[in-house]
Amino acid sequence: MDRREFLKAMGATGVAMITSPAMSASETKPGSEPWRTRVTDHFDGEEFFNPGLNDEKGIGDLLKWRFNRTPGPWPESRDDNHPFTFLPVDASSSLRATRINHCTFLVQLGSLNLLTDPIYSQRTSPVSWAGPKRLRKPGIAWEDLPTIDVVLVSHNHFDHLDLPTLRRLHKRFAPTFITGLGNRAFLAEEGIPGAIELDWWEQVPLGPETRLTYTPAQHWSNRGGGTRNKTLWGGFYLHHKDVSVYFAGDTGYCTWFSEIQKKLGAPTLAMLPIGAYKPRWFMRTNHMNPEEAAQAHLDLGAKWSLPMHHDTFRLADEGYDEPLNDLRDSLAAKTIPPEKFPFTAPGETWSVKQG
Repeated sequence: MDRREFLKAMGATGVAMITSPAMSASETKPGSEPWRTRVTDHFDGEEFFNPGLNDEKGIGDLLKWRFNRTPGPWPESRDDNHPFTFLPVDASSSLRATRINHCTFLVQLGSLNLLTDPIYSQRTSPVSWAGPKRLRKPGIAWEDLPTIDVVLVSHNHFDHLDLPTLRRLHKRFAPTFITGLGNRAFLAEEGIPGAIELDWWEQVPLGPETRLTYTPAQHWSNRGGGTRNKTLWGGFYLHHKDVSVYFAGDTGYCTWFSEIQKKLGAPTLAMLPIGAYKPRWFMRTNHMNPEEAAQAHLDLGAKWSLPMHHDTFRLADEGYDEPLNDLRDSLAAKTIPPEKFPFTAPGETWSVKQG
């Protein structure tokens, strides 16, 4: 069985291949969600929650922010993407990560091509005619994407689970989709069947030399219509031979970073969100600011980190230039060499060299 056949088999069997003793093949029938009958430290039988967190914001807080906003400046558009050239990972490089936009990266591990939280839509919104509009084109044009084997979806917010993009990927590449609990059924209803859904710390193999772990995050989920916290949020940790990649998804600063390092090891590369952090009284629970992202880099023990969740969609009140400027200042304050947390433009490829 080759790599593509292996991944298709994974998609067909769903959670039957998850390395969790609580799961069995008998529980993987279409529509079956046996985890809903099990109360855990982050699921109460009805909703998911952040353990130990008592600072959840409600609709009143949202309205307070929306009616008292003082947003910083953003340009109308940007056209400074980095020229993209696809290069397969070879003997001289064990890992490549190309930033596309927002939280979307093309991650290449050996011959495996993965996308994280892909969004190619013009807006991050439930409708195509309203909502935050993209500032710049994706760093890799749709027609220039290589064959995509795996798509990682961290949670169900519109800027991370973009249905039009996921449908296009399913139609074009038929990749394996991997996400958090509750999203499998939703994706199937939306024309994307066979996704693998994971609970925190569950693992799934992506071939004989690669394994994926779904990691905890401090966040929430909602797509409207009574779906608040009905599906799980998280990040992803990839082990491939002698390198590892951590994709944080969307998260506030918390102790999970130290716990991830303790359980899974220090990642070779971490991709950490630095945007949508103002005003702090409203955003701090669910979105890190650049100073916290720098601290997360240290907590993880990451060899390198890449910033994300900025410069594409205007989602909060910080100005366009603030995330990278604040990150630059935070790295200096924490004596983190800037080459350890480099800024990458859309279309720019970062790689780990062998030797």
